[in-house]
Amino acid sequence: MSGVATPKQLPEWADRVRRKYLRGESALFLLHDNVFDAVVHEGKLWPLVDYLAGPLLDDNKRNILVYDPSSRVRVVKKAPDAVGFEALVGKRSPADVLPALEEILLTNTSTALIVPYAESVAPPGEMQFLSEQDRVAIATLHRWSLDARLAARDVVVFLVAGQLASVHPMLVSNPRVATVHLGLPDEEERREVCRLADPSLAPGEVAELARHTAGLKAVQIHGVLSPDVSPSVPDDRRAALIRELLGASPDAAARATKLAGLTREMSEAEIRHLIDPGAPAGAEKADAHREILRLVHTRKREIIETECFGLIEFMDAKHDFSAVGGMTEIKAELVRVAEAIRAGDVSRVPMGLLFVGPMGTGKTFIANAFAKESQITAVKLKNFRSKWVGSTEANLEKVLGIVRALGPILLVIDEGERSFGDDGGSDGGTSSRVIARIKEFMSDPDNRGRVVFVLMTNRPDKLDADIKRAGRLDRKIPFFYATTAEEIEGILVAQLRRHGVATTVELPRDRESVSAPLVGFSNADLEAIVLVANDLAHRAGGPVTAETFASAIRDYLPSRDESMLRYMELLAVFEASSRGMLPAKYRDMTNEQLDLELRRARIAVGA
Repeated sequence: MSGVATPKQLPEWADRVRRKYLRGESALFLLHDNVFDAVVHEGKLWPLVDYLAGPLLDDNKRNILVYDPSSRVRVVKKAPDAVGFEALVGKRSPADVLPALEEILLTNTSTALIVPYAESVAPPGEMQFLSEQDRVAIATLHRWSLDARLAARDVVVFLVAGQLASVHPMLVSNPRVATVHLGLPDEEERREVCRLADPSLAPGEVAELARHTAGLKAVQIHGVLSPDVSPSVPDDRRAALIRELLGASPDAAARATKLAGLTREMSEAEIRHLIDPGAPAGAEKADAHREILRLVHTRKREIIETECFGLIEFMDAKHDFSAVGGMTEIKAELVRVAEAIRAGDVSRVPMGLLFVGPMGTGKTFIANAFAKESQITAVKLKNFRSKWVGSTEANLEKVLGIVRALGPILLVIDEGERSFGDDGGSDGGTSSRVIARIKEFMSDPDNRGRVVFVLMTNRPDKLDADIKRAGRLDRKIPFFYATTAEEIEGILVAQLRRHGVATTVELPRDRESVSAPLVGFSNADLEAIVLVANDLAHRAGGPVTAETFASAIRDYLPSRDESMLRYMELLAVFEASSRGMLPAKYRDMTNEQLDLELRRARIAVGA
């Protein structure tokens, strides 16, 4: 394939194929993952199969065939002296087509064969449970990879599959079959797609859109920036509606024309929701670009969440650390991490953070504030386990591929013991394989500074021990209930401000009746009491007073298992990576004393 294109003109994966082929490492390639996307080449988007049969192979292969198992063989290119092609007439099933293709490959020189949907020809599964046709097809492809005659005749075969797990392992594990991963477009490729989608974009706008479309396929980026012409709202009605929503800004007409083209696939309600009619006039070009970015973000979230089958969810962080009361040491630690992420100082960014402590200590609230403070994309990873054999691993690979493309990113996992703990079921080794893959991804040095795991749990004893080591979860941050009236007051002030509660309480003046009785309560309990006090004050027709607080405290009954909370607290002490983050009562205890306390707590709860 030396005559195809110079390496600089080839996508990274295609250049790898070229080098492997020229070195004689393999003549059979298995392309997987982002195979239903388009390839950018010479100012055009090419579907993968068309790119293989056209720009990549056309200049140096005399015969090019495409075998789609759902239809018959398509002859893209045929040399005048080629023989054996008549044997393909009327044949469709692999049992009939593969022998005829083999004869063509062995009797002609310089031939390329492309097989999309290769998983339907060589499906996974135990051989004894597959049909005879499937077993023969798998054996045939495996034999091709070992046949020196094919290499001697300058033959290349491309198998194309959506997921590696959907192809029989006999081919995937064969060293003579080169598996080639096609990733999502990198930033330079996304820039080219943005330019193709809208040639009127300024260079700065192209660069910004390329950054904000990370994680999308080329066809999706092109579709978002230049959607299909089939409108859900008539063109004239849509343009008039947008013009009305934009108000009286000087270039509203031009902006409306631009946005009318970008919102062709949206309903009237979606257009109204997208465009803020109260947006201030001025800086019109910047406003128009922000509107486009907002549209891109909206569509990007919809596309990625759908593509990942609901396994990840984008976080809408509405508060930063200014909304968090108390927790001075924790906030200071996370501010340093956030600063390092924003500065791109990779050496100072941990691979992952473990938030550990009893329920109601504010782990999730802090995680949301950290996402806002760090100013990077944050997603929640939902429970990816599945009862269907094989789909758990495939789901996980899908998510990890998206996450890597979205970087830099915070990957937040709540109740980590459910995702990464032993579920106690007999799943044929699925859990162990999933955990092993997670460990591999978490410790990949290429992810440092780009993917930061934030794993939260109140039962770290249920997590796989190796997943908590340095290099995966570098920082263990313990969360505890407030132990002093001063800490309680910081939390109460933040809660009152957050919920907009009118109050005459002054702290520390009213400490004895307000904050002192609340020592030992969880952050969730404190929020509940603030809301109860607000409700009592509303009924009385006045602001929240110290007496109102005292009444709310007397009325509120916290639901708690003291023995279990004590056990979770001690687990957090043992996981902490810094003594400076421990409450005073634990800070000066020896390791032996802490171990004895934990043993007693474990016995008390029967863990």
